[in-house]
Amino acid sequence: MIGYLAAEGFEEELARELGAPHERHGRLFLAPGPERSAAWAANVWRTPVRLEVRSIADAAAQLRALQRNWALYSARDHRRAALIDARLPHVSAKPIAPFSPLPAAPLGSFTLLDRDTVLASADCASPFPHGEVRFVEDHEGPPSRAYLKLWELFTLSGRWPAPGERVVDLGAAPGGWTWVLASLGCRVLSVDKAPLDPRVAALPNVEHRTQSAFALDPAEVGPIDWLFSDVICYPKRLLGLVERWLAAGNVRNFACTIKFQGETDHETATRFAAIEGARLRHLSHNRHELTWTRLA
Repeated sequence: MIGYLAAEGFEEELARELGAPHERHGRLFLAPGPERSAAWAANVWRTPVRLEVRSIADAAAQLRALQRNWALYSARDHRRAALIDARLPHVSAKPIAPFSPLPAAPLGSFTLLDRDTVLASADCASPFPHGEVRFVEDHEGPPSRAYLKLWELFTLSGRWPAPGERVVDLGAAPGGWTWVLASLGCRVLSVDKAPLDPRVAALPNVEHRTQSAFALDPAEVGPIDWLFSDVICYPKRLLGLVERWLAAGNVRNFACTIKFQGETDHETATRFAAIEGARLRHLSHNRHELTWTRLA
């Protein structure tokens, strides 16, 4: 059995992704193993076990016997769960700086299934409580909060563009992603029909083209190290754009936001996930959207 904790607000998306059979406890879904790719899961509980407990103290003791650090996901009996959590070592969840190394200490997750049963997994996919990454935010430089999605992607993957690399940012305005990429020392081609924030447009390593992202010709752009897209469009249209750039063969790395307008387009998300070398995930800074990457 494997546990999948849904990104908050997207429980139904995860339920559909996992299919039947599964057991649900709030945002936590239990499904038969082995572990599978689940884009709408904020965290995966890889080794869940059921602990029969006699008391709050006994629950805490059994958890400490498994390992030191735990994050409580409270789905029921909240007061009792909080009292168990209070007897465990404190886990710091302070905001981190972008591009920081991921926490090295193992972090397990637990919940109460009922007053006398704890479900606990000492091994979880994310080193952050419930998969939620919090940063020391920059309230001065970026023109929008979209920059947090790139910070999270780069921090989790341990991959980001190097100084001097040539990158394209589609759907760039007002310039949150372009700001991140320029701050890394990249040569940024920013594309949007709308203008960039003047502070971002003035950066010396930024070239802005006022045109549609869909009108940009990959052959005319030439070889690039990264293609980024935060374009607001229907997923099928974004898929066509990505397929055009893939066919051109001049992009080493892709990072795109698939934005769902209205109902979640599961069919197109599945087609994105099926592209060779791709990964699809819901970042903690995503809304009703998924982040698709294909990294060399």
